[in-house]
Amino acid sequence: MKAVVQRVKDACVEVDGEKTGSIDYGLLIYLGISDCDTEDTCIKMADKISKLRIFRDNSDKMNLSVKDCGGSFLVISQFTLFADISQGNRPYFGNAGKPEHAEKLYRCFMEILRKKGNEVACGVFGAHMNVRYTNDGPVTICIDSDELFNKG
Repeated sequence: MKAVVQRVKDACVEVDGEKTGSIDYGLLIYLGISDCDTEDTCIKMADKISKLRIFRDNSDKMNLSVKDCGGSFLVISQFTLFADISQGNRPYFGNAGKPEHAEKLYRCFMEILRKKGNEVACGVFGAHMNVRYTNDGPVTICIDSDELFNKG
């Protein structure tokens, strides 16, 4: 599983001109899922992301989580995070999860965040989406579950 996490002042997603999700202050998460990912991967990634201390405290230090500052999550499915550009110039997406598997884990990931008491908005899995946001900082964190959880 791969995630690009951005601290935002606001974010929204539209499909066919209709807003499907929006948040004010919080985290915009682009989430890519592979066939190797499991519900356990979702649990670990949701836990790590929900606890990221990347919001400013009263001393202007990144020391608060999204929950600490009353923020929300906007989660966007993003198979292109698994683009392989090692050969040629056209990306190969064969390492991305098959749609049925990826959608199941995308929904699982969001449900885990909700069970932690977070407000979660989302896009439409597999749809062409327009995402608009105001990056705050900018603060952008790239997370790869293989690198994070499979270190020996």
